[in-house]
Amino acid sequence: MARQKGVIKYVGTLGDIRHFKIKGQEGYFAGMVGGPTGDQVLSAPEFERTRENMNEFGACAKAGKSVRTGLSQVMKQMADSQVTGRLTSIMKKINLEDQTEARGYRKIEITTQRSYLKGFEFDKNSSFNGIFNAPYSLTHGVDRETGDFVVDAFNPANLVNAPSGATHFRLITSLSVVSDFEYNATTNSYDPMDADLNEVNDIQYSAFLDLYAPVPATTITATLPGGVLPTANVTVLQCIGIEFYQQVGGNYYLFASGNCLKVEDAF
Repeated sequence: MARQKGVIKYVGTLGDIRHFKIKGQEGYFAGMVGGPTGDQVLSAPEFERTRENMNEFGACAKAGKSVRTGLSQVMKQMADSQVTGRLTSIMKKINLEDQTEARGYRKIEITTQRSYLKGFEFDKNSSFNGIFNAPYSLTHGVDRETGDFVVDAFNPANLVNAPSGATHFRLITSLSVVSDFEYNATTNSYDPMDADLNEVNDIQYSAFLDLYAPVPATTITATLPGGVLPTANVTVLQCIGIEFYQQVGGNYYLFASGNCLKVEDAF
């Protein structure tokens, strides 16, 4: 594949050369026009494997979107530009683990492969444990409807790597539900096995904490709303994160950098 290095920036087709951008990468790219038509891909026997891959890839993207939707309240300031692709990639790994369905119709059975999501950083360039070094623990209720983020008393000046100019921070914990997905022959698409619980969430914050004063022992509790209880076909993601602020007068202004969110547990 050619890569354009000049000052002319454009996308589209010029003769037999197609010019385009790739999300998350710098510069402009070029490639030859060609390949099968859309009708060929959708109907020709030689593209059966392609259709199988397309079907499952779309399902993996849908499952990854459910994770992002459950955390949409904090995604804008917490995620990098490639988080969609990275979550889809994880869902594809989970999809490949299914040995019960035919190729092209394999389930995305997150409940049996939760380890793939544990430790996932929503910003690959900003690790929660690289920024927040105070001792903490997580617990959750036996029915998976509540989760606690428990932090011992600590001095943030020694244990929080804050961006320059920040004066305060808030700790975050969340519970969000993501369902297993399976192929539905009636709708000809992948659907969540528990649509009612899929994407249900609760996100809770600590108070605004001073970066230059000792922080007392803190417990933040997230509880799934409406008294719902997770079923056998769903996974609950327990995430923890940190946001940085600058105090000006009585107002706190959120920083655009330094914030991070991590899937600490999946159960």
